[in-house]
Amino acid sequence: MRVYVPLTLHGLAEAHKTGELGPGPLTAYAVTPALREWYLSDDIEELEYAALNRAAVASLRLIATDPGAPRRRVVVAVDVPDGAAVADPDRGLDPAALGEVRIAVAVPLAKAAAVHVDADDAEADVSAAADALGAADQGDDDAQFIVDGAEDHELLWYATQEIPNLIG
Repeated sequence: MRVYVPLTLHGLAEAHKTGELGPGPLTAYAVTPALREWYLSDDIEELEYAALNRAAVASLRLIATDPGAPRRRVVVAVDVPDGAAVADPDRGLDPAALGEVRIAVAVPLAKAAAVHVDADDAEADVSAAADALGAADQGDDDAQFIVDGAEDHELLWYATQEIPNLIG
């Protein structure tokens, strides 16, 4: 099963150093029944893209809580055994938790299929979005517009061999 683990660049550097994403439990995003119902598509590529975007929002939340983190969203695509990622049925009803799964244990970074990271030109919008996230959560439409601006940036795809260049 493919899952998408939200990180910051600091988190990616730590995973590279230790050789694993963890410790568990990890929050990740995947194609869950709730995500399928919300997205209304049977196209697995579209559904996985939706899960990736949910993880990108979670990465933004991590950035917002770490003022020293570089302002670039990071998502690691990882393949885990079926059953290793479990959706909480109670959280599945929460629109903010669509696609959210938990992985009980650390996952070897060697299981990563790819890394998705914002381009340098997204930093200003991601920084503004991280700063506006709290107000957006409180229903401020102007702040939500700023948060949505970060989502206008597509995450770039990197092979796992490129991680040293990303964190260097």
